[in-house]
Amino acid sequence: MSVDKEGVPFFTNIPSKDEFKLLYKERYKIQKNSIMLRDLDGIIKRAASKHNVDYPLVKAVIKVESDFNPHAVSNAGAMGLMQLMPGTAEMLKVKDVFHPGDNIDGGVRLLKLLLSRFDGNISLALAAYHAGAERVSRYQDIPPIDSTRKFVTKVIKWMIKYQEKEKAETVRNENENYD
Repeated sequence: MSVDKEGVPFFTNIPSKDEFKLLYKERYKIQKNSIMLRDLDGIIKRAASKHNVDYPLVKAVIKVESDFNPHAVSNAGAMGLMQLMPGTAEMLKVKDVFHPGDNIDGGVRLLKLLLSRFDGNISLALAAYHAGAERVSRYQDIPPIDSTRKFVTKVIKWMIKYQEKEKAETVRNENENYD
């Protein structure tokens, strides 16, 4: 909620300025199903391929950030699957942070920028995604923030799991082609 100069209140579910005060936050608990997850997987693969970012990395960020909930909103105000902050979403020109395609495309572009800025160092790019690029630059390492260190560790753990799953599927598909 915000109040203009004449005292008229303004309500929104997507605040665009710091002058808004949070009145109520809805928590969505979505029921994940195989069709929804398969559709999200396709969106993730297309965005990762389009921006030349590793698909298991993108999927791992989404798993850790929102657990595949497109309506997720953090206590800090980050929104959607890849938990984009309002200012970041605006900078990336993300039209609808709760639309899976828009959110993932914006988040992947941000990951691409951070990977480039930190010379392909995944740990530093993830730390910057979580705590901000300036903090990572200041420390020239993962900042000494417990939540950021845990975030980086979790994402890398999930990324490895998704890489292993992808390799197993490739081997299975190759074996089916030889039968």
